Amino acid sequence: MGRWPVSEPDVIKLSTGTVPFGHSFVHSDAFKALFQEGMELVEDTASYLDGQGRTDSKLLPRDGVIAYATESMRLTTRLMQIASWLLLQRAVAEGEITPDQAQLEKNRVHLTRQDTVTTIDDFEALPVRLRELIGLATRVHARILHLERLMSEPETVPVAPRANPVAAQQRLLEQVFGGG
Repeated sequence: MGRWPVSEPDVIKLSTGTVPFGHSFVHSDAFKALFQEGMELVEDTASYLDGQGRTDSKLLPRDGVIAYATESMRLTTRLMQIASWLLLQRAVAEGEITPDQAQLEKNRVHLTRQDTVTTIDDFEALPVRLRELIGLATRVHARILHLERLMSEPETVPVAPRANPVAAQQRLLEQVFGGG
């Protein structure tokens, strides 16, 4: 899975004026790639948890089983947030809902940071594949939180630079005394 370019501008200028970042992003190839990556991660995780993950969890000691249950539940919650956000953005991109409707729906998605309560030792005792999936989901989730912040920021109106009072005084002096 590729790295996410985080240097996207908040607003993209076009000949017709400014377009909010969110509007342009949901129509971009970068969004399509993020959507595909996120949804594949949801499928891969579901497949693991319903298949090999069940076998892996049975091989863990009691504390490991508790950590496995906790972290798999956390992972599932994070992936539900990711999928909800991605599907909501795709609906906007495809014109199924308006950005205003999406804003109302976002209140139900609740993208939240999740702090882990699992100790490092318990985490490291989890099956490798589960740890990989947790890492991938954490990275996608962090990118989405970053994008959500960019997309939620109010549009800024460019402010004209203020005149430099020193330069104005210099121009007046040059006019009066004929500087050069």
